[in-house]
Amino acid sequence: MRKVYQFLCKAEAVICGTGFILLVAFVFLSAILRFFRISMSWNIDLAMFLLAWTAFLGADIAWRSGQLVGIDIVTRRLPRLLQKITEILIYGIIFCALAVIAVFGIKLAAAERLRMYQSIPVPYSLVTLSIVVTGLSMSLSTIIKIRRAVLKWNCKEDEK
Repeated sequence: MRKVYQFLCKAEAVICGTGFILLVAFVFLSAILRFFRISMSWNIDLAMFLLAWTAFLGADIAWRSGQLVGIDIVTRRLPRLLQKITEILIYGIIFCALAVIAVFGIKLAAAERLRMYQSIPVPYSLVTLSIVVTGLSMSLSTIIKIRRAVLKWNCKEDEK
């Protein structure tokens, strides 16, 4: 199971990195072509598609690796037991929020299934699926964070 998760994490990073490079290339190409008065509207639509996917996948990568901003001005003054309880409680709230995001993302993707991009034959629901995929992936990462926090907590209790 761990190998599958590691493979998914690496695949997500590769997809996100490739998408970001393509996003920058398409926007740059569009700007260069616009300078020569050549309009390629599909560049912008494809760039918006890539922006959605790379932004959400990047958020999951940042969440998994602990790179998101955190505020611990209140919790760092609490006793260790209360810090652990607060950490697990916050992870639980985040998990619930991600579950809601995934559920409503599925509903949004279903509602957008008939809407198409103007210049490329791609349904708009593929963009909204980035919310679902990332919500599920971040939920899995959150479950792993909760598990690690609980196991670390149990190990600390055994040492005392």
